[in-house]
Amino acid sequence: METTLQAGAKVNSDEDAVYRKVSWRLVPFLMLCFLIAYLDRVNVGFAKLQMSQALGFSETVYGLGAGIFFIGYFLFEVPSNLALHRFGAKVWIGRIMVTWGLLSACFVFVKTPTAFYTLRFLLGLAEAGFTPGIVYYLSCWYPSHRRAKIMAIYCMGSPLSGIIGNPLSGFLVGSMGGVAGWAGWQWMFIIEAVPAVLLGFACFFYLDSSIAKARWLSDGEKQVLEQAKAKDNQASGTEARVGKVFTDPRVWLISLICFCYVTGQYGITLWLPTFIKSTGVSDPVHIGLLSAIPYMAAIVTMYFFGKSADKHRERRWHLIVPCMMGAIGFLALPWIMHSTALSLVFLSIAAAGILTCTPLFWSLPTAFLSGAAAATAIAMSNAIGNLAGFTSGYMIGYLRDLTQSGTSAYYMIAGMLVIGAFAIWTLPAKLVNR
Repeated sequence: METTLQAGAKVNSDEDAVYRKVSWRLVPFLMLCFLIAYLDRVNVGFAKLQMSQALGFSETVYGLGAGIFFIGYFLFEVPSNLALHRFGAKVWIGRIMVTWGLLSACFVFVKTPTAFYTLRFLLGLAEAGFTPGIVYYLSCWYPSHRRAKIMAIYCMGSPLSGIIGNPLSGFLVGSMGGVAGWAGWQWMFIIEAVPAVLLGFACFFYLDSSIAKARWLSDGEKQVLEQAKAKDNQASGTEARVGKVFTDPRVWLISLICFCYVTGQYGITLWLPTFIKSTGVSDPVHIGLLSAIPYMAAIVTMYFFGKSADKHRERRWHLIVPCMMGAIGFLALPWIMHSTALSLVFLSIAAAGILTCTPLFWSLPTAFLSGAAAATAIAMSNAIGNLAGFTSGYMIGYLRDLTQSGTSAYYMIAGMLVIGAFAIWTLPAKLVNR
């Protein structure tokens, strides 16, 4: 008996050591890629501080342009993730990053709403498949009980993008105007596009499409990983046919959940500079520095919830609580917008809750599917969920133009988050308590 326990402990110790090696190799690089992806997706929120006035764009025009990104994202999401499954991560993720980097740089030439809409749509097409591709890629390396914490660390790229990128964007917008005849917002787009192209080319050399092709792992380490994945697949997932994914009610339910929390996510990321400006702050550099604060709160919260979810092997309440944090944060905003300090407190509560939903959510599709079916379910739920980026962006802009106030927009976002929390509560416990 004692010998068996010692052998089991040694196996777990060896497995932990191998996964530490895998994590140090993959996660920092992928987190950096996600940071750049998020920066290039939402830096339009800082461009708005100058671009809307310079080009005569209304709040509705900006909201539609910010949101139309997600139409292109929606249309190409599932095909892109199936292509990743077919061609491998190093090729497809690299291709995605190079393409969106080049398109992001093209925003310096925007002059009309039509050009703005077109480039945002094409940017969505280019970036489609990136996030679900990474989620699927990590699921090929990690068993389900290790995934929440890893996803939380990876998804820290989003708040880190706010912490690093928002002050940078604010500085570029506020300080680069007039250099070589370009406005500050134009310099921001061109400078922040460069890292995406460079990292895209790096993917071709750095990433491995599977455990078997990883030259930095020994044969013994590969065997440990393959055995852990095989055991996990036997316990949790089924290699369903891709076509059945589209009729699986569980996939539609998690797609609704994704739609609800993404409404709040892009309420924060696309409009945070505008929210802070409406409290009386006008300098883009100051707006950039202040907008980093909610993302700092999000990093701490994401790690705590991800670690706790893996420790207790529970997903449902670890998703409901942050979803409701987001709702409470937005419900409070209309009452305290006269105070920048109080607004930042509740924006921090909202951002911490909403951004924490992302890594915990991605453990759901792979809890009951694997292989190409899992890749399809991840892409489908992300595609449908990210349509909220369109509806959220457009509706916030429309409501702000209609009412000359952000109050109704805040209530709309809070309502969607409450619906999302209820949808999470309806999930069967056996699906997520693993």
